[in-house]
Amino acid sequence: MDAGMDMFLKNYKFEKTDGFVSMLGKIKIAEHVLTGEKVIIQILKRAKKNNMKIEEQVKLELEVLKLLNHPRIIKLHDVIETPTDTCFVMEYAFRQLFDYVMEKGRLEEDEARNIFQQIISGLEYCHNKTVIHRDLKPENILLDFNSDVKISGFGWSNIMRHGYFLKTSSGSPNYAAPEVLNFMIS
Repeated sequence: MDAGMDMFLKNYKFEKTDGFVSMLGKIKIAEHVLTGEKVIIQILKRAKKNNMKIEEQVKLELEVLKLLNHPRIIKLHDVIETPTDTCFVMEYAFRQLFDYVMEKGRLEEDEARNIFQQIISGLEYCHNKTVIHRDLKPENILLDFNSDVKISGFGWSNIMRHGYFLKTSSGSPNYAAPEVLNFMIS
């Protein structure tokens, strides 16, 4: 963390991890110094944002996260602008579903059903708000301390407008539907 960012993020104490890199920036785990609440801070470098496509994605992700308020959707607590970065301060969910399944090797039917129902609940809420995720995959499904689902990764999402259709494809090819892959190739 550089000294310039410290001034803007003084309310947070960062864990000594390297964090991990997302599509748009680095993700760090921090703790609010007054409340003790753990959070995830996604740090988006302005250099990356200068790309117009990425800047549009960041704005859309912010709009989507502000629109959504559901127990199965990761919550956006704050947005902090620094001279060099935009930081999304989000609810803490510490484990990706992908990692959880890989560690366990196999989920019991009741546990798998519970996770699936939570995912469907979150997606149904998104669709009722006309939000299409477009990159749903195990890495974008997080679990909190209670193993409750938190859908994240709204960087490729879109808000559907009545009477409009999406004209582009996006997301992770390994998880895309065949018709989306065909569109990506053509």
